[in-house]
Amino acid sequence: QVQLVESGGGLVQPGGSLRLSCAASGSIFESDFEIYTMTWYRQVPGKQREFVARIAPGTGLTNYEDSVKGRFTISSDNAKNMVFLQMNNVKSEDTAVYYCSMLIKVPGRASNDYLGQGTQVTVSS
Repeated sequence: QVQLVESGGGLVQPGGSLRLSCAASGSIFESDFEIYTMTWYRQVPGKQREFVARIAPGTGLTNYEDSVKGRFTISSDNAKNMVFLQMNNVKSEDTAVYYCSMLIKVPGRASNDYLGQGTQVTVSS
């Protein structure tokens, strides 16, 4: 019903930059819908998935996990149902699989939280 596809991951040196993208598609977008929030998470092996950044596309309000504040910027293209994560001054501890998630509401149904397959980001010299 909804597919989220992340892209833009890869190998980057410490201090470098990377831009992740996430595109949403599916039959749900053929009728009325509202995307409440778009969120980036990350996960390293053996650890729980952790919150990175969130944007409410309707208002543009954003919030960030403390360790990425001032380095990462989340943005969205509401017309294309896409969310981005600009990662600057990356550090080795940013190495993880990054996932995007979208909380979507259609009339008459409860909102659903959808998750992509993830994209690997490796920060290494």
